Amino acid sequence: MKLKGRVAIITGASQGLGEAIALEFVRQGAAGIVICARDKRKLLAVQAKMKKIAPKAQKICAMAADVSHEADVKKLINFSLKEFKRVDVLVNNAGIYGPMGPVEKMDSSAWVKTLEINLFGVFHCCKHILGSMKKNNYGKIINLSGGGATGPLAFISAYAASKAGVVRFTETLAEECRDFKIDVNAIAPGALNTRLLAEVLSAGPRLVGEDFYSKALKQKKDGGVPLKLGVDLCVFLASSESDGITGRIISAKWDPWKSLAQHRQELSLSDIYTLRRITPKDRGKKWD
Repeated sequence: MKLKGRVAIITGASQGLGEAIALEFVRQGAAGIVICARDKRKLLAVQAKMKKIAPKAQKICAMAADVSHEADVKKLINFSLKEFKRVDVLVNNAGIYGPMGPVEKMDSSAWVKTLEINLFGVFHCCKHILGSMKKNNYGKIINLSGGGATGPLAFISAYAASKAGVVRFTETLAEECRDFKIDVNAIAPGALNTRLLAEVLSAGPRLVGEDFYSKALKQKKDGGVPLKLGVDLCVFLASSESDGITGRIISAKWDPWKSLAQHRQELSLSDIYTLRRITPKDRGKKWD
């Protein structure tokens, strides 16, 4: 019951990782949960699953919303605050891969739309919840990033650029919110076998490249990274156990996040788990 009494908003919760996070937040005792996504039918199906396992004391709400539309986000936040008076946790999970293929053949509007959902959506949600969190002098914001943020992702450029933007926005917002005890972090859940993998396989090697396509085939065969790792990391970052850990991108699979609370002070004084420029000196080169 790590989230007992807490109120959370989870975007992109109609399927995949978002659905898994929502269900686990119920199990972890969150007092109130608001889930949102664009597909109302799927969203209501997830809400029904959540209510099935929730005790009567828990309140589960669902609201169709497109996070790329600021007006939708304002309605979502206002609805949540009206229902629960406060929001302790915001999980910005909504995201898409977007168009795939060489940049010169990319559909420009689809490329821009990817940033509107993946990056602007995070901005809109953070912007409209921060007033309440600052008033309460506490909050947890968890932004979903991924492998596209920490390395080039050929032929999926909109996704990669948007997720890199999410990480830098996360680090920047964490600094702005440090005096208000609002922790802002990004997580990389790993290569999941969700609809995004299906999109890569459907696009084929011609659009995503032979290497990435081969990795996707292997991922499908091997089962990918378990959803539970990303879900458990979200619970950790949404709980009081992670208080003071902020401005980081944390890998669910590769980082020892379960013991991070023991290194809270060291972490706050370092650039570990951040995006930084690498110089020749960092790699043992003397070029100057």
